[in-house]
Amino acid sequence: MSDSTEGTVGQTGAVDETPVEAGFVHPLKPVIPAEEIPKVKAALIRYRVMAYVVGTLLILLTLVAMPLKYIAHDDRWVTYFGVPHGWLYMILIITAIDLGRRVKWSIRNIVGIALAGTIPFLSFVAEFIARRDVNRKLADSNPDVLR
Repeated sequence: MSDSTEGTVGQTGAVDETPVEAGFVHPLKPVIPAEEIPKVKAALIRYRVMAYVVGTLLILLTLVAMPLKYIAHDDRWVTYFGVPHGWLYMILIITAIDLGRRVKWSIRNIVGIALAGTIPFLSFVAEFIARRDVNRKLADSNPDVLR
C-alpha cells in the first residue's frame, strides 16, 4: 500500500484503496471556545455598528462637507461631520482590536481592518470581510451557532 491511499475492507471482502486527503475534516480544538461565542457575537455587532457609522460619516465628510467648504465657503459641515468621525474612528479601532483579539486575527489583519475607516467606502468592504471571517470561525467552532 502507498502513503496516499488507505485500504479498507468493503462489503465484498475486497480491499478498497481510495485516495485520502491529508489533514483533518474538523479542527481538533474549536477555533472559538463555546463559552466565548456570545462574547464574539457581541464584539462583532459592536464592530459592525462602528464600521457603518464611521463609514457613513466619512462619506458625508468627503462628498458633502468638503465640497461645501471649498465651493460654498461653508466650513461648519466639516466640523459637524469631521469631529464625530474622528472620535468615533478611535472607538472603531478599539472595537476592531477587541474583535480581532477574540477571533485570533493577526496584527496585520487588525491594522488593515482599522485603517479601512480612513478611506471612503472601504469600511463597508472591510466590515463584509470581517463578518464573513468571524461567521466562518463561529461555524467551524460550533455548527449550531448560525441556526
